[in-house]
Amino acid sequence: MEKNLTDKQNLILETIREIIDAGQGNPTTYKISKYLQKKGMKDESVKSVSQVIEALEKKDLLKRDVFRKLYLVENENMPSGLEGVFQVPVYGLASAGEALAFAEDNIDGYLQISESLLAPSTKAKLFAVKTLGDSMNKEGINDGDYVIFEKKDAGFNFDGGIVVAVVNGMATIKHFRHLGNGVVGLFPSSTNSFHQPIYIHESDSLMIAGVFKKVLPVKFVSL
Repeated sequence: MEKNLTDKQNLILETIREIIDAGQGNPTTYKISKYLQKKGMKDESVKSVSQVIEALEKKDLLKRDVFRKLYLVENENMPSGLEGVFQVPVYGLASAGEALAFAEDNIDGYLQISESLLAPSTKAKLFAVKTLGDSMNKEGINDGDYVIFEKKDAGFNFDGGIVVAVVNGMATIKHFRHLGNGVVGLFPSSTNSFHQPIYIHESDSLMIAGVFKKVLPVKFVSL
């Protein structure tokens, strides 16, 4: 049988592992779809997940019980390297210079990341963006690097942290600071003096998509 799996097939296998490891039991197709949608993967409908699961069943990598719950089948067809490795969705581009378009529901692919690099307990809230520009190079974030962020609730204190901020539908990676009187500053950290802060009011269209967790230098990433 074919051992090479698509990104989506690997994603479904890893998602089933995540759900089981979290103590939520063996999931159904519906539960997997809702789980992925909560992670921001809005295109993962029950129908699309079901199609992937059917393909995995044909490869003898999954089986279902009478209640339609899914079980992993550990055999020679199970791809090596899944254990201890999870997938992080890549959401378009974010600029470390001028803000660029960013669409959270537009997944460009997935990074395979070892649990030894990032805490497994946070992986359900992680996502990556590919960086353009050099406005954060003092922080080791360079042009072309992948940057991992963690989604946080609205009540989280972002002040002083590196964030990916979405302003009027455009994304940028910067230091976030409250400046008082409703003013927020997004500050570069660059050896290039061309880059200047962005000043906006809290009432403007501003969303903090996530806070910085880790940078994966492009020289270590398979492009």
